[in-house]
Amino acid sequence: MSPFHGEDDGELLPPRRRSLDDFSETSVTIPVNEFRTTSAILTEPRGKGKETALIVAHGAGNDMSTPLIEAFARGMARAGYPALRFNFLYANEGKRSPDSPALLMKTWGAAYEYARSRLKANSWVAAGKSMGGRIASQMSAEGLLPVDRLIFLGYPLHPANDAEHLRDSHLYKIKVPLLFFAGTRDPLCNMPKLLDVLDRIDAPHKLHTIEGGDHSFHVPRSLHKTDDEIYSEIIAESVKWLSEKS
Repeated sequence: MSPFHGEDDGELLPPRRRSLDDFSETSVTIPVNEFRTTSAILTEPRGKGKETALIVAHGAGNDMSTPLIEAFARGMARAGYPALRFNFLYANEGKRSPDSPALLMKTWGAAYEYARSRLKANSWVAAGKSMGGRIASQMSAEGLLPVDRLIFLGYPLHPANDAEHLRDSHLYKIKVPLLFFAGTRDPLCNMPKLLDVLDRIDAPHKLHTIEGGDHSFHVPRSLHKTDDEIYSEIIAESVKWLSEKS
């Protein structure tokens, strides 16, 4: 049983649909390889949606039910963008240590292929929290994830409080537009270092900072901003960015 969301891994199950006022959610199972599957939730807008769809990946210490990932997928669906959020295998199977990079990439690719089989879209966006976004960006840089845009919900530019060991080399190979969200107190993303990296990226890119935000965009109480308000800010900025021509 998963310590993240209490769901058992198991056989392929029929989709379970949940209807809400402005979007619907369907629980689905994604085959990753011959022997293993993972859980995902497809969130779709009511009525005619946009022709751009998102695939959303969680970070290393959580799963697709974490509040940021859930709020982001639902908020984008409310704005008309279908979104598929999924679990990496280790989270789905109740493990705490992330899978190998190869297996993380395999799962990301399986989620992408599943989304393409279920959604009618002509443009695809990979979004991810921390590790989920980093893996997507590595795949994009190597031509292994043919998405049209990338959204980083907190990019882990370096290990915690170790700004001398950057995870940036692949970012300079990416050709598609990039949207970065970064908290000004993020111990995994030193702001001056990030700005220096962005200055050297050739692909179209945009940075939106969350004042006082940590790696999960939590801010000090003195700023009088709730998590929901910050999530709404992130969703609104993402919607605006997607509507812009690069």
